[in-house]
Amino acid sequence: MTEVIRRTLRDSSAMRWAMLILLSGLTFSTYWFQDFFSGLKGLMETEMGFSSEEFGRILGLTTVANMCGMIIIGGIMLDKWGIRIAGIVFGGIAVLGGAISAMGAAGIFGADKSTMLNAIIVGRILFGSGLEVICVVATRTIVKWFKGYDLALAMAINMGFGRLGSAMGTALSLDIAGGHVSPAVTFAAGLIGVSLIMFLIYTVFDVKLDRQEKAISSEKSGEVCDTDEDFKFSDLITLIKNKSFLYIALLCVTFYAAIFPFMQYAPDLLINKFGFTQELPQAGEVILFGSKAIGAASVYIVFFLFAILFAVVPNNFENKNFRTLFKIGALAGFLIYLFIMKDILAIWLNNGAKTASLIPLGTIIFTPIFGNIVDKKGKAASLMILGSLLLIFAHVSLSVLHSVVIAYFGLLSLGVAFSLVPAAMWPSVAKIVAENRLGTAYATMFTLQNWGLGLFFWGIGALLDFVNQGIPEGQAKDYTIPILVLVGCGVISIFLSFLLKKADRAQNYGLELPS
Repeated sequence: MTEVIRRTLRDSSAMRWAMLILLSGLTFSTYWFQDFFSGLKGLMETEMGFSSEEFGRILGLTTVANMCGMIIIGGIMLDKWGIRIAGIVFGGIAVLGGAISAMGAAGIFGADKSTMLNAIIVGRILFGSGLEVICVVATRTIVKWFKGYDLALAMAINMGFGRLGSAMGTALSLDIAGGHVSPAVTFAAGLIGVSLIMFLIYTVFDVKLDRQEKAISSEKSGEVCDTDEDFKFSDLITLIKNKSFLYIALLCVTFYAAIFPFMQYAPDLLINKFGFTQELPQAGEVILFGSKAIGAASVYIVFFLFAILFAVVPNNFENKNFRTLFKIGALAGFLIYLFIMKDILAIWLNNGAKTASLIPLGTIIFTPIFGNIVDKKGKAASLMILGSLLLIFAHVSLSVLHSVVIAYFGLLSLGVAFSLVPAAMWPSVAKIVAENRLGTAYATMFTLQNWGLGLFFWGIGALLDFVNQGIPEGQAKDYTIPILVLVGCGVISIFLSFLLKKADRAQNYGLELPS
């Protein structure tokens, strides 16, 4: 019997990855709901009469509860309640918020513009209150199952699921909408409900893991050990006083403030500045099982699967030559797929929503690869510096320059940066902070991040309206100044990355060392 309980569920590679998939359902669905409105901006203006400022208000107020400390409260609850209860409670809040937004968009509370706007905002506030705590739950859970194994890679794949949700939400929202906003909102809300059911399935295995680990602890010490201490407010003060944690938390603010708000406006920018199409031409549609939405979704799923095949599967092979051959085969298969799809992808690259999805699409491909690099090679702080440099290039190319070719490179650079920095950032926190305080640590970072997001989501929309005053309706909007503001975020991100690297040398957390 002793030999049986020495191995737990987390010691099984297949079980760890199965749990990651169940957990990543919440990540996928919440990122979809977070970003799918970006593809609907034009439709919301024409069907509902919303302005850019009102569109930005919907996005900005999503973060308002978290700006007031909801994530920190959720993180404390996570450390006290545990993963399971916190995930169910805050996942339920996100589901409720999605449902209210869906009913508001359908006109159930009233069909006038003001009522629909307020209902969608209330739903988004509730959704946002659950969203970030769910992200903390996901990150904390991955540490629980993968610490000592492929932690950075697991986090990268979980983020990849999130980016897949962002890409598909952005690209498919118009296809699902079918000319009306309501069906797209209802579909996005339904995804969160399905993912919560997946999390409930996960909790069954999580209970079993806890029992196994308690049994092993009891066998070794003669009694069941509980090493967690109750949360103290002084823990939060200690976190903020830690220079390495402070720099990485501020980097989280400036980096994501330059990414997420931009993603919401990117389709509209490409349509207004570079003349991209709003509606996808019929020749660019992918039909699968008689559905355009399923066909388009299949393209993103194939991209994601190739990323997994290239970055994850080869790690299970002991023979180095076989690993190399498998990667070459996966890359060759990917290139063949691109050749087959070249005509359709060429049309996609002239559509605003589909082209904007290059940003999260780049992360789908590169995040698992960079996560693997962080696990095997380290250099986390250095990769954050490189990602910040790419961020600056991306925003300069999309704001000041007017070349479509350079704009494509800018979007791809943004996708790579969006892979580099998170793949290095989130595992680094697990090196800086004790495991039983990771919930509070990640919650603190997400709270600070939401202050930046709230300001920039709303601010970009308000600034866009301000700089385009007097421009006749239907004429292209000028995005130059709003996007230039994001260049400043990239500059600050580089500065903070250098400070983090310097602090790590002094505090010796090993951020530049392999996981």
